Amino acid sequence: MRARPTRLALAAVAALSVTGLTAPALSAPAAVGQHGTTGRHGSAGEIRFATFNASLNRSTEGQLVVDLSTPGNAQAARAAETIQRTNPDVVLVNEFDFVEDGEAAELFRDNYLAVGQNGAAPVDYPYYYVAPSNTGVPSGFDLNNDGAVGGGDDAYGFGLFPGQYGMVVYSKYPIATDEVRTFQEFLWKDMPGAVLPDDATTPEPADWYSAEELDVVRLSSKSHWDVPIQVPGRKPVHFLVSHPTPPTFDGTEDRNGRRNHDEIRFWADYVTGGAQAAYIYDDEGGTGGLGRGQDFVVAGDQNADPFDGDSYDDAILQLLDHSRVRDPHPTSAGAVEAATRDGGANLTHAGPAAEDTADFADGAPGNLRADYVLPSKRLTVRDSAVYWLTSTDPLFPRLVGTFPFPVSDHRLVWVDVRAGRVHDR
Repeated sequence: MRARPTRLALAAVAALSVTGLTAPALSAPAAVGQHGTTGRHGSAGEIRFATFNASLNRSTEGQLVVDLSTPGNAQAARAAETIQRTNPDVVLVNEFDFVEDGEAAELFRDNYLAVGQNGAAPVDYPYYYVAPSNTGVPSGFDLNNDGAVGGGDDAYGFGLFPGQYGMVVYSKYPIATDEVRTFQEFLWKDMPGAVLPDDATTPEPADWYSAEELDVVRLSSKSHWDVPIQVPGRKPVHFLVSHPTPPTFDGTEDRNGRRNHDEIRFWADYVTGGAQAAYIYDDEGGTGGLGRGQDFVVAGDQNADPFDGDSYDDAILQLLDHSRVRDPHPTSAGAVEAATRDGGANLTHAGPAAEDTADFADGAPGNLRADYVLPSKRLTVRDSAVYWLTSTDPLFPRLVGTFPFPVSDHRLVWVDVRAGRVHDR
């Protein structure tokens, strides 16, 4: 039986303890890159958006830069090949360690994506966006209430060093960098009706965190970014990306499950706009959500399945049932085969195996739909799929495989949309 993908044991990270009250937040600026000419785009305004939790995180700070500095890292090459064979125009890569000045993002692009892997054609991304993540940034508080301050579980988002499990956006189209909004520092308590965790041993409600802790606890376990993609002759598409915390690795207070729920709710409120999003503020002090005439695509490893798993209060339905969001229901034959092959919890799942995107432990929770590309209903969906090959495909052993996986326990998900013209209302 495969072990469930998990964080490192807390005992292993105790050495990273911090002292004092509140440590300063990571303050490195975002990195935005561009070079060369734009790559191949879809016809008639058709754009392929994708999300891929590529597991390009490392256990020590700086190791990702070392691994990407030369073209010989097998896992990075296979992650790049996966992207090359699906050839998205815009792709979010989750679990990609943040490194200042975009160093890791550029190394992966130049040494791997721009180099053909195992016969796949190179893919050129002239533009990218990367910014700091809450993961591994010390909070200075005992957020897991274990009696000690320090380690990954007491950071603003779980991580062994600042930026671990970060993310990066690559694009063939220009990014409207002056209009990017990040929400790394938005406080959880500032969301009206937030489902804050409760300490069941006390009579007071929603008191897992002290008042002092609530003044620093951030909603986003990594960050939430609104990255406008500029498509020539078409309206900008707001690429709304994030990676909510898994709804596990906690206790009866369900602090991670509740946080996952509200991280997903953030985008639901943001795309609703108006009064529903009036409480939202970004890292530059801007307020509110999207306007009614703005197109968007919500993407990322949401760590939530609409039918199965450990989500709090059907968290992902906040997006899937949203009046402005379209669910393309991407599928794959490989996911169906994997559910049958793996058995275990998969045999009792209520959700369709064809829509699974992540290959988790067989006993619990089984394979789940965790990764999403959800366009606004204003965008026309042309096609969609989960890149989960069947075992008969010659690429299967190298790009998918079985545990321990050659690339990641998640599969790339893509959706082709047609953006509206500039004059469309």
